[in-house]
Amino acid sequence: MFPSRRKSMYRRAGSGSCRLLGILPWKCSLFQLFFIVLLLGFLSLLWLQLSCSGDMARNRGVQATVPGKPCMLEPLPQLPDDPSWGPHRLAVLVPFRERFEELLAFVPHMHRFLSRKKIRHHIFILNQVDHYRFNRASLINVGFLETGNDTDYIAMHDVDLLPLNEELDYSFPATGPFHVASPELHPLYHYSTYVGGILLLTKQHYRMCNGMSNRFWGWGREDDEFYRRIRGAGLQLFRPSGITSGYKTFQHLHDPAWRKRDQKRIASQKQEQFKVDRTGGLTNLQYRVESRTPLTVAGAPCTVLNILLECDPSETPWCAFG
Repeated sequence: MFPSRRKSMYRRAGSGSCRLLGILPWKCSLFQLFFIVLLLGFLSLLWLQLSCSGDMARNRGVQATVPGKPCMLEPLPQLPDDPSWGPHRLAVLVPFRERFEELLAFVPHMHRFLSRKKIRHHIFILNQVDHYRFNRASLINVGFLETGNDTDYIAMHDVDLLPLNEELDYSFPATGPFHVASPELHPLYHYSTYVGGILLLTKQHYRMCNGMSNRFWGWGREDDEFYRRIRGAGLQLFRPSGITSGYKTFQHLHDPAWRKRDQKRIASQKQEQFKVDRTGGLTNLQYRVESRTPLTVAGAPCTVLNILLECDPSETPWCAFG
């Protein structure tokens, strides 16, 4: 009884008329009707995208849609010529590779956050486009060198870590490196010598450390080595005080189930990763900037540097995949 009923229902649906749509007078099959509805849905989504979006920026290794008329976003604060904003200018250095969904959240969030705090700033996306393993430290070295004299201090900033507490200090760290994402506040890393996530330094202090080591290909350990450089340069490390939001001070965007970290240790890398690099850094960095592109993400300005790092396999054979 039931099979025959279902058969009848399918037959009526398949032999019906598209006049139900009010615009198509001919008869069509169920498949044709489904295709028409799907096409209309696609056209409506395309219209919505065009109504909220502007330019399309295409670079090697990075493709981003830059909204010209951002939807459902408050107007962004500008950077006025106002003495209350202070004389210093921050370069936010963001090592990056293929994490577009995090970038789309990071740039507008950080621009608003720093503007509310009256921090003059510019965000630099350091996009690694070569075929080597990711090298966060070398990208930060490149960002330091390429930002020029327009900025006088830097923030080494992970793209997946968003500050939520307005009491966090991003001002000029004149007395020494300032670790914003301290172990007491970072949602994941709590050991005492941790200096990753978000670290502020004056350009003078960063140069005193000779930057970061270029030997760390893949994920991890470059921050631990940089902590030793800070100590070796005779600099005192400072951290936030009076912050009561604990591990809810930041939003961590990274999903390890969706995006795996490159934690492989190749050749002698496992032994070398714990050594202090006493000679490398800004002085032996090898790279080329393929392009420099100013962009806006939901109205927030940034600059994307497409960077080709170079590797000497005789020095660090673990720079290549596999």
